[in-house]
Amino acid sequence: MLRLQSIAISLTIAALFASANMASADDATGRFPVVIEHAYGSSTIESEPERIATVAWANHEVPLALGVVPVGFAAANFGDDNGDGVLPWVSDKLDELGAEVPVLFDEGDGIDFESVAATAPDVILAAYSGLSRADYETLSMIAPVIAFPDAAWGTDWRDMIRLNSAGMGMSAEGEALIAQIEADIAGTVQAHPELSNKTAMFITHLDATDLSLVRFYTENDTRVKFFHDLGLASPRSVVEASVSGKYSGEISAELIDVFSDVDIFVTYGGESLLTPLQADPLTSHMPAIVNGAVVLLGSNPVGTAANPTPLSIPWVLDEYVGLLAEAARKVE
Repeated sequence: MLRLQSIAISLTIAALFASANMASADDATGRFPVVIEHAYGSSTIESEPERIATVAWANHEVPLALGVVPVGFAAANFGDDNGDGVLPWVSDKLDELGAEVPVLFDEGDGIDFESVAATAPDVILAAYSGLSRADYETLSMIAPVIAFPDAAWGTDWRDMIRLNSAGMGMSAEGEALIAQIEADIAGTVQAHPELSNKTAMFITHLDATDLSLVRFYTENDTRVKFFHDLGLASPRSVVEASVSGKYSGEISAELIDVFSDVDIFVTYGGESLLTPLQADPLTSHMPAIVNGAVVLLGSNPVGTAANPTPLSIPWVLDEYVGLLAEAARKVE
């Protein structure tokens, strides 16, 4: 009870601080106020934010890519090789900007509202997130919040940049960043024509001890959307599962024939996973498994960047596309 009261007091103080700043600010940019529509309504940023906080995965990469260091952002909880809470492309950008690592929010048990409030932000960026309405309303007591536009965890990297940069009053700079990343992608894909006319499927998880179900990401997930950026199409099974609006689906391995049009499988796991897949009486009938056209990703930077973000795309693009191209060359 005392902790809840402490959080409530902190949020109230932060809200008053933000309100006072907003009321006294004299915006000279001509870009404010801005109103951002999202899944929970809309948020108004009255004047140019000087203190930007971000929550959830990767939102901090937008201000960093635009040369702005947030006052706080979520610590990395996947693919963090050295355990410092900062992914390598984020560390490189901070070094480039001559900045120290700011406050890192521990989101292992959900949003740390008290820590976010303590950074006294003018805006909170969360365009790519799974914020609940309760999360959104609590954060909104601290500062205006840019939530996801439609579905939780469904915001692609372009919309992440567009929404978060708009909340900073830097929409034009955000569009320029998108154009640069698109040019990088196009140049890399052009060098790998073997990806053309191939289909790819991203399996969420495979348990070598139980291959009775095949769970996969749909076209509503950012990993699969990134396939499309790279010139890869979705197989029929993924397209049909995407109609539900969910970001994942599952099919019994007994219906293995539905995967006959999958050229490349991508999943998380080590090389040891391929042997049981090729030995299993059901999964061994998948053409992609027979051909060995499988990309196995680890809990490392490349595996992390398969879920594309503004700074990770240029950092791992050549290596990730190279792995996909190697698998594509095995397709018969």
